[in-house]
Amino acid sequence: MSKYRTHNCNELNLKNVGEQVKLAGWVQTIRNLGGMKFIDLRDEKGITQIVVSSEMDLTDIVTETVISVEGKVIERSNKNTKIATGDIEIEAQSIKVLGKCKNILPFEINSEKAGEAREDLRLEYRFLDLRNKKLHDTIMLRSQIMKTLRNKMDELGFTEIQTPILANSSPEGARDFLVPSRLHPGEFYALPQAPQQFKQLLMVSGFDKYYQIAPCFRDEDPRADRAPGEFYQLDFEMSFANQEDVLKVLEEIFIEVFTKHTTWKVDSAPFIRIPYLEAMEKYGSDKPDLRNPLIIQDVTKIFEGSEFKAFENKTIKAIAVPNGGAQSRKFFDSMTEFAVQEAEAKGLAWVKFDEQNNPVGGIAKFINEDKKQKLQAELNVSKEDSIFFIADEFKKAQKIAGLVRIELGNRLDLIKKGEYKFCFIVDFPMYELSDEGKIDFCHNPFSMPQGEMEALENMDPLDILAYQYDVVCNGYEVASGAVRNHNPEVMVKAFEIAGYKEEDIKERFGALYTAFQYGAPPHAGAAPGLDRMVMLVADSNNIREVIAFPKNKKARDLLMRAPSAVTEEQLKDVHIKLDIEKDK
Repeated sequence: MSKYRTHNCNELNLKNVGEQVKLAGWVQTIRNLGGMKFIDLRDEKGITQIVVSSEMDLTDIVTETVISVEGKVIERSNKNTKIATGDIEIEAQSIKVLGKCKNILPFEINSEKAGEAREDLRLEYRFLDLRNKKLHDTIMLRSQIMKTLRNKMDELGFTEIQTPILANSSPEGARDFLVPSRLHPGEFYALPQAPQQFKQLLMVSGFDKYYQIAPCFRDEDPRADRAPGEFYQLDFEMSFANQEDVLKVLEEIFIEVFTKHTTWKVDSAPFIRIPYLEAMEKYGSDKPDLRNPLIIQDVTKIFEGSEFKAFENKTIKAIAVPNGGAQSRKFFDSMTEFAVQEAEAKGLAWVKFDEQNNPVGGIAKFINEDKKQKLQAELNVSKEDSIFFIADEFKKAQKIAGLVRIELGNRLDLIKKGEYKFCFIVDFPMYELSDEGKIDFCHNPFSMPQGEMEALENMDPLDILAYQYDVVCNGYEVASGAVRNHNPEVMVKAFEIAGYKEEDIKERFGALYTAFQYGAPPHAGAAPGLDRMVMLVADSNNIREVIAFPKNKKARDLLMRAPSAVTEEQLKDVHIKLDIEKDK
């Protein structure tokens, strides 16, 4: 070991009794029992109790002070079964302060309530927050998962290759982070949203299987499951591969990581495959949580000609809840409040069936015997069940129903515990209509359309499917990928439909366009998200809890105080003049 310690704080036991040892770490607690004092000494590996005589001066030592202790290992009279070294303690002969600590901490670090401190305060003092065992263990888990991923990719024959951070700007679904060039006035690099073009160029370069744990940069608003600004993904690509090849690799990766690092039940291969349109219809989402047994069904035809005005000329989605009739009126009202306030619905209709199988409450008066029989047959409901109805424009009805399904699953405690449910979402549309009514790429502009050139030339663009796929686990998208478009003619046509000219492709994707003229192999790949993977394995619902130094909800790094203003000289170096209104 070093001059500061001979052992870690988890290593000593009864076999070491009588030995002279030296330990170093942080003071977790100090207990003064009059004639004797006790220190719980903590390092990354564990805790050891130190016995300090009354003659020894502890004036400069408070909790979280870093000390080195030299002494003799003795057997404890009152053993502690909660720690690995609970059979022994160290009789201190000398204590040296290695790093002083202020007497008052900004928040409690090692109690169970440490995580209850205001998040911005914890992020401002992240170096203290990371001392908390739960958070510290999560970051250690992240390291272990990264090691597992690398070992698995090596086992599968992939080669690890790094790609540039300073790259070119390209339209990949989010705003770029731009970096001004000092050497080339008026020109900018962009931080890569993903190594998309580089990994395809590696396939053209003759590398058979590439991977890296890659940083990605997107100027997006933060969410609980999305870190602002930057995130990491296991990026991989395969030459001479199709969709089936990639899905098998994804199954191996996720099964390996989740079975190795959790005790929860993990789906075995093959994962369930759900076409995108089916997922939207049944779950109202392309990232469904399959632990939730509730299914969305369409009942528009059943209510044709209904006197209920809210259903008139609307798509009507229904969610049947077994035994939902037992819920109080307050429950149904609170669900309506959720739909209006959180899901932006105009309302939420409902009905329940009593013990005599009669519709009661909500919109019961609009459900005659014929509609009741059709509903019960179609939705497989009967007495003491309930139904929620969502009526709106087709896509909005799907979205609202999806949010209501999730909320019902949570409120009624229907989500299965202790398991990971995986599925593939496949057959994404190649194109979609933008808010302005323009045809745009739905998923990834570099994807191969199903049917290739024939589909592009002869089909309605909105009916064309792509070889695109996501992996979803417990309601989170944890990987995304596609078979790539390696044919320059198909590429030009695909972008033309989205409003790009061939000259636009040459300008914005010039490297790929040129490379594809020189013999490009068929290739496909995907990118599992590291941060979300760790979040799920750690059973956390906040992605900031699995990142060592995250930004807050407003995309600020409170520890390093970024972003921040820079000097006029720095701006001058990169040929930038600010044109913003300063606060008066």
